[in-house]
Amino acid sequence: MARSLYEWLWQHEFWLPPGITWEDMEESEDTHYPQPRDLLLSIPFALILVVIRCAFERAIALPLSTKLGVRDKQRPKAQPNPVLETFYSTCCKNPEEAGPSFLCFPGELLSLAKQCDLPVRKVEKWFRRRRNMDRPSVSKKFSEACWRFIFYIISFFTGLAVLYDKPWLWDHRECWTGYPQQPLQPSLFWYYMLELSFYWSLVFTLPFDVKRKDFKEQIVHHAATIFLISFSYCANYIRIGTLVMVIHDASDCFLEPTKIFNYMKWKKTCDSLFMIFSAVFLISRLVVYPYTVLYNTYYYSMEIFQPFFGYYFVNVLLIILQLLHVFWSCLIIHMVYKFILQGTMEKDMRSDTEESDKDEERDKIREKEKNGITYFSNVTSNGYIQRNGSEALNNRAHLANSHAKER
Repeated sequence: MARSLYEWLWQHEFWLPPGITWEDMEESEDTHYPQPRDLLLSIPFALILVVIRCAFERAIALPLSTKLGVRDKQRPKAQPNPVLETFYSTCCKNPEEAGPSFLCFPGELLSLAKQCDLPVRKVEKWFRRRRNMDRPSVSKKFSEACWRFIFYIISFFTGLAVLYDKPWLWDHRECWTGYPQQPLQPSLFWYYMLELSFYWSLVFTLPFDVKRKDFKEQIVHHAATIFLISFSYCANYIRIGTLVMVIHDASDCFLEPTKIFNYMKWKKTCDSLFMIFSAVFLISRLVVYPYTVLYNTYYYSMEIFQPFFGYYFVNVLLIILQLLHVFWSCLIIHMVYKFILQGTMEKDMRSDTEESDKDEERDKIREKEKNGITYFSNVTSNGYIQRNGSEALNNRAHLANSHAKER
């Protein structure tokens, strides 16, 4: 059964153009072609990258964050409560916003309050603080951004060093000259292993990395990238694959330092880098990528061979990447638009914002009103109390006494 599946999976009709078989791709002493078994090396390399990353973040990034003034906000901890903790861990992390689902239903907040013999407001505050406890610290975000910045810089300039003298970087039709019998050069092999190992390492560390609002899109991106790199290697789409990787790394080199300066609160530097990143991202992903890659694989390849399964499969993966590019471009354009209107950079829309305990002040106001204390307050647009009720009453009494004396 397993052997039959193996033979079916590796039919040359799936991977190679019509008229080409695996026998045509056999290696000799002087000629080397990509072999699917080579991809297995990316797994141990990915594990090595994970170890290097852990050592880098602990020994370099964290101490650097302290020296650069990156401070973690002190968060009030949620009081131990077994009932609420069990519900939080197994059912729902935000019963205030929960809709009908398999594990959480509307009205759960009131039910939990009754079980714990607590006011609903106290239960809301407990969940708010508990969610904040799970959010990553600024120093963790800083360390992660530093690691990715180092890698993207290395991979981008490695890609440029590998490709600068390659004809297909300047003439895109050269991607298909002699295809699929294009010998694999050692520099291209190691460039592929570097990129594939890195994306595998991102998959391995997904449960521990900072989770943003586009977490699902990131998973799709990693999966599509790994499939694309692996398939392009097996089908010897090496030349087009190298173009895809170097285009992607170009904008990422500016994204990570933007995050770093944001965590350091260097606002002007952060804003300037974000504008540079936005320009590079939009040009590379919405202009260069469609022309250099999509048009190349869709049209130029047809000058060499007829469509086959691999042709359709690789184009589907490339289009999935482009859809993600469009999604992220919309977020970036929205942020740039806000920046132009307001003159200040809006918070990253993908970021998981921390919830404040502003409602606790309102709870105190309500409690004082219930106790019969008139509580006058003037609340700003940010929700901060400028003057409390006792001050207002004292001022009014003082004015009344002064008027009486004048009379």
